[in-house]
Amino acid sequence: MAGEGAHGVEALFVRGRLVAIPRRAARRTQLLAHLTETLFRPGRDYPEREVNEALLTVHEDCAALRRYLVDEGWLTRHADGTHYRRAR
Repeated sequence: MAGEGAHGVEALFVRGRLVAIPRRAARRTQLLAHLTETLFRPGRDYPEREVNEALLTVHEDCAALRRYLVDEGWLTRHADGTHYRRAR
């Protein structure tokens, strides 16, 4: 992810954990791009359990992060809701 210091996505983490989900849309977009690039491979389907496990490595509210990733187009959810795929 582009950016260094206080303006980079790294500033949102302490010891590898996300401190808080940003409220500002632009900052949240930076975070979601970072999470997508670092946690999910393109072209692979992920069961919801794996998505949750990956997101839990950075923040306890995996449901909120998963919702943001889907709502903002970073992940797509299969019609039956059981699997996800990286969209970008």
